[in-house]
Amino acid sequence: MAVLSSPLILVQAIPPVTRGFTILTILSSGLYAWLWWKGLGAVAADYMTVVPGSALFHPWTLVTSMFVETTIFEFIASMIFVPASLKYLERLWGSIETLKFIVASVGVSNIIAFAFNWIEFVATKNADLFLYGMRYHGQMALQTAILVAFTQIIPEHQVQVFGFIKTRVKTLPMAYLTLSTVLCFVGFQCPWIIIQFGWFVGWIYLRFYKKNSGESAGGVDTYGDRSETFSLISWFPPFLHKPLTLLGNFVFNLATRFHLIPTSAGDVELGSYTQVPGTARAEAERRRALALKALDQRLANSSSPAPASPSLPPRATPPAASGSANPSSMERQKSNDTDSSEKRSDKR
Repeated sequence: MAVLSSPLILVQAIPPVTRGFTILTILSSGLYAWLWWKGLGAVAADYMTVVPGSALFHPWTLVTSMFVETTIFEFIASMIFVPASLKYLERLWGSIETLKFIVASVGVSNIIAFAFNWIEFVATKNADLFLYGMRYHGQMALQTAILVAFTQIIPEHQVQVFGFIKTRVKTLPMAYLTLSTVLCFVGFQCPWIIIQFGWFVGWIYLRFYKKNSGESAGGVDTYGDRSETFSLISWFPPFLHKPLTLLGNFVFNLATRFHLIPTSAGDVELGSYTQVPGTARAEAERRRALALKALDQRLANSSSPAPASPSLPPRATPPAASGSANPSSMERQKSNDTDSSEKRSDKR
């Protein structure tokens, strides 16, 4: 008879960053809903979400706003997708790298959105719309960054969207980005534009800044994923490859000159823009090791190993007895003795 684990044991089995992130999302979203129900919606928005006109005085909202979902539909969608995804990434990357990924994806995306709204205000002088009419919140930027991470780790994995649409993981970020672009053109800039910023920030972080734990070349830490399959032009159609390559090389060389990008051993030794430690074989082995590690963790969590059945030792063949002899050899010996006797008699 199977014994069900208690809820406390199930909660403790969740990695710490994922567990804390989920709890903060539930508490913050519940607090925001309670304040709104009490008629304090404006105060809750100023202190819990990113309002470009007041974020200068409440800078913590650039990060803490990701814990606030303002509608029940956003809350349900985030609770279904984000915790499960973070649990997978945390077991693959570790807690520290997962936490840095979350903070970078959400914080930098909100900073870009904040600056973009101020540029719009300077161009249009419409403070009511661009400074106080838009409130960035929730986990759309993080969701897009997670999709980018899955594209890096399991790009060919097939999933079902809404239960009937089959697609590969590598197509999901651009589909989400296309939806964001269409809604922004229709007039729903906030919060949908944050998806575009989350995609770009997530790719930049994974491409250049994420520390590859357990990998080193000559004792030097390696950062990012410089493989061709994860390059910027791989996200776009072929007719955009040439201009994007020129622009990307210019920005990369500029960032390298000002030491804005961590230098890896492969960059120093080869002088090229490749995945450290510098060979395609090393990149393939790295991806294979990550996939095997994720598969082992999934199997370990889904089932416990069955006890091994004792095996019988192989049956040894008993050695022949010392007194036994082969009949054919005895007959040959007897005939040889007879021939020898006959030869001796002839000589006599």
